[in-house]
Amino acid sequence: MNYFDFFDLPHKLDVDLADLERRFHALSRKHHPDRFTLKSRAEQQQALDDTALLNDAYRTLRDPIKRAEYLLKENGFDIGEQKSNNVPPELLEEVFALNMAMEEMDRPELEKSRQRFVGMQEELDRELAAKFSGYDASGDRNVLAEIRGLLNRRKYISNLIVTSTLP
Repeated sequence: MNYFDFFDLPHKLDVDLADLERRFHALSRKHHPDRFTLKSRAEQQQALDDTALLNDAYRTLRDPIKRAEYLLKENGFDIGEQKSNNVPPELLEEVFALNMAMEEMDRPELEKSRQRFVGMQEELDRELAAKFSGYDASGDRNVLAEIRGLLNRRKYISNLIVTSTLP
């Protein structure tokens, strides 16, 4: 079952997190396996399956990035792994500088790079939030395509943040 449908939520990118949590707790009580101990094996298994689905759905829907990736998949967009030939052109110079700093173990330069990447990610998150609202208002697949591009860029930048983090 679709995660949005399981929670009886509209297929939107902006989700009221307090409402999501209330629904999660209500569904947890409804599907909890302990309520099915005296039921048939099939009903017990269904309760286990529903609980697993509930937990996966909740983890996905409460995280804005995972929620966006899920909605993109739901709408037929490929969100596969970031490939090296998909490096955003404006990041190539940053990546080169990061590689040089890593080779030389230049700690101040690594930290400076990491801070730039964190700033880029924060800016992307603001841009994504605006696009999420734009998609929810319009349902336009072109906006989803833009979101997909921003998510790919964000994933790349997230990897750079990890790479540039000092040991």
